[in-house]
Amino acid sequence: MTTEEAAGRGAGEERHGQAYDVFGRLCPSRGVFAELADKWSMLILVSLRLSGAQRFSELQRGIGGVSRKMLTQSLRNLERSGLVLRTVFPETPPRVVYDLLPLGRELAELLEPVGEWTERRAGRILAAQEEFDAAHGAD
Repeated sequence: MTTEEAAGRGAGEERHGQAYDVFGRLCPSRGVFAELADKWSMLILVSLRLSGAQRFSELQRGIGGVSRKMLTQSLRNLERSGLVLRTVFPETPPRVVYDLLPLGRELAELLEPVGEWTERRAGRILAAQEEFDAAHGAD
């Protein structure tokens, strides 16, 4: 780790003179981190990065297993956090499209390799879990 990296560790972007540290017990960045680490949020961001702007039904079809309720909640949180843009087109019926904002695109670019790594390593991880469960009597 370089001196510059060490100096930056734990000192994130500042707002009102406050440095954010996701490892700090009471730091508000921890809540942001937890919200963004939600599985549906990460899948939505990567889906929008890979497929571009999408309607709600397209997102739901593309993200297997997500309920309407969870997709709505996750999209609302991502929109509130400035990561996703919801655009309503004045048509009959109204057409609603979701797309990434620059901050969301930046995060999605970081998440995409994590998804790819997970797909490559899932077999090894599942085997390790089975081995652990067998050794420890888990069901």
